[in-house]
Amino acid sequence: MRKKISVIQVPFGLGAGREGTERGPESMLEAGLYRQLRNLGFAIEHESKVELPAAQASDTGSGAGGGALESVKHLAAVKAMSRIVADKVSEAVAARSFPLVLGGDRSVSIGAFAGLTRHYSRLGVICFDAHAAVNTEETTPLGHVNGMAMSAALGRSAFTLADIPGSGLPIVKPNVVLIGLRDLEPAEREWIRSERIAFFSMHEIDRMGIERVVEQALRIAGEGTDGIHVCLDADVLDPLEAPGVGLQVPGGLSYREAHFALELLAESGRITSMDVTEVNALLDDNRRTARLAVGLVTSVLGKRII
Repeated sequence: MRKKISVIQVPFGLGAGREGTERGPESMLEAGLYRQLRNLGFAIEHESKVELPAAQASDTGSGAGGGALESVKHLAAVKAMSRIVADKVSEAVAARSFPLVLGGDRSVSIGAFAGLTRHYSRLGVICFDAHAAVNTEETTPLGHVNGMAMSAALGRSAFTLADIPGSGLPIVKPNVVLIGLRDLEPAEREWIRSERIAFFSMHEIDRMGIERVVEQALRIAGEGTDGIHVCLDADVLDPLEAPGVGLQVPGGLSYREAHFALELLAESGRITSMDVTEVNALLDDNRRTARLAVGLVTSVLGKRII
């Protein structure tokens, strides 16, 4: 039986502060994603594209509801997008198809989490990201939801998965692992330490090596869970490898470190879903970042040199 995969395009960029991430899905498709998936033996079970109603897609205001939510930009649009993404991810899981969500900015992950929690009673999460995305409405410096994605998933912020109809329980902290951190707000740093969130910054990766980091990440995310979701934010990569991201942070994962990490995840056989975010097509160089993102997707899905 051919392996089934559902590709969910989410051309949404209102959760970020710069234009371009909304073109990420298209850029990854143009970089040959479908051809690569078919070469790996996947049957593309379903292909969908999230489209917001015109009124919500043109939302340019701050959040509604008073209090801290007023500081959040485009919150109504993010909620609308998350509801649609959650439904599509849920449909994929119900059909026993691997959900592959193509963003868009990091807020797209919120919808993916919401859809997955409808089916997984305890979901493990491994996030590759230069940023922790654990800001809240009170700590966000700019009000962009892409910096709050993990807070929403963990129930730490005012806007949580509970705001998306049908969502299950929040993601639990002991099964979340953050890999590649190197640019955090002071409040994020303090919270990660106080709550003992598992993290491997670039310092730990340099010291331990990526193989040991991934082994520990799988152990943590897999402890007592019934599935593991992978979040791949393109800015986890070094800008020399992946220039097409909204916020470049020097000193990220190299080409081989990233591929090896995702190859190790594939070998575990425990990865049940994935989202790829923050590929900014307007800032890319001849689709270098999009092509690398496609290659990393195929690595986590089992592609090998031989």
